[in-house]
Amino acid sequence: MKKYFSLVLFAHSVFALPFALIGFFLGVTSTNTPFNWLLFVLVLLCMVFARNAAMAFNRYLDRNIDAKNPRTVTRDIPAGKVSATEALTFVIVNCVLFVVTTAFINQMCLFLSPIALFVVLFYSYTKRFTALCHLVLGLGLALAPIGAYIAVTGVFHIVPLFYSFAVLFWVSGFDIIYALQDEDFDREQKLHSIPAALGIKNALRLSVVLHVLSALCVILPLFFATFSWVYYIGIAFFCSMLIYQHLLVKPNDISKVDRAFATTNGYASVIFAACFLIDTFLRTGFNAF
Repeated sequence: MKKYFSLVLFAHSVFALPFALIGFFLGVTSTNTPFNWLLFVLVLLCMVFARNAAMAFNRYLDRNIDAKNPRTVTRDIPAGKVSATEALTFVIVNCVLFVVTTAFINQMCLFLSPIALFVVLFYSYTKRFTALCHLVLGLGLALAPIGAYIAVTGVFHIVPLFYSFAVLFWVSGFDIIYALQDEDFDREQKLHSIPAALGIKNALRLSVVLHVLSALCVILPLFFATFSWVYYIGIAFFCSMLIYQHLLVKPNDISKVDRAFATTNGYASVIFAACFLIDTFLRTGFNAF
């Protein structure tokens, strides 16, 4: 199991999982649905299975590319820690488990499960033909809050969609920053990315625009639902982390990309989600439980 956790970088679940919790508890509290521990566990399992499948499939599909890139040559498949067959088997098992788990949630989740899997798996192909691959990655993670909300309610609603768009723009923006490391390599290998297409300076400018849109999306729920001062703290912290990562990475210095990518964005999602949940519990008096 340890080698599979290494394959899928389980720690990176910190990006989407907090927003899945936001969608779940938004569904519980906004519709006065009783909290259900079994449903909560099923949603968490769906998150794990979908992410495992997506990450392992990316590693499987990119194994030859990773072997040529000095930055990624030590990844599990090129390094021989996990075989390509093992990785593909892991993908298939997690896809099956994901669909089966959605069947225990509700009919809508089951019907939508193939679409969700298509989005998160299709991302791995996109760098081969479009520089918009970063947006496809963002879309895959953006399914977390709306998916968790549907798991609870069985219906769509505009407020969880704001959080999905927040994730879409946020992830797309920081993935562009992360891709700065491979600008030259992508051009040499004829791979597509925003940095390879626009250059570092313009790629960073686009990342700023996407992060401004993400900030707006976490603010917009204020006009559709009631929040306390705790949520405002969450917004302030989330936006400050967006600004901070752009202060870390500059066109003439991308040495702090890893810090901006993992640490800063990890704090952003966890603290923002914590503020949302604390705000929710304070306003509802923990009645959801």
